[in-house]
Amino acid sequence: MTTLEILLLLAVLVGVLVAGWLLQVVRPLIVNAVVGLVVLAIAQFGFGLPVAVTPTVLVIVAIGGVPGSLLVLALSLFGVAFVP
Repeated sequence: MTTLEILLLLAVLVGVLVAGWLLQVVRPLIVNAVVGLVVLAIAQFGFGLPVAVTPTVLVIVAIGGVPGSLLVLALSLFGVAFVP
């Protein structure tokens, strides 16, 4: 093996380790966002609660998860924001 091949192999190994670590760190955030979006969808389609789905709502729910979706639903029900 040449020096270039060894350096390339080390770079790939470091890349795989960093990607695995990032996936491990980000996984709870992804689960939180998906659960929040499911709560919003169930409230909208299951219970018929009117919520205007805008990019702002999606960002709030994706970052906030379940509390974010409950906040969006409360603001929509009280007519403060996100009213269709």
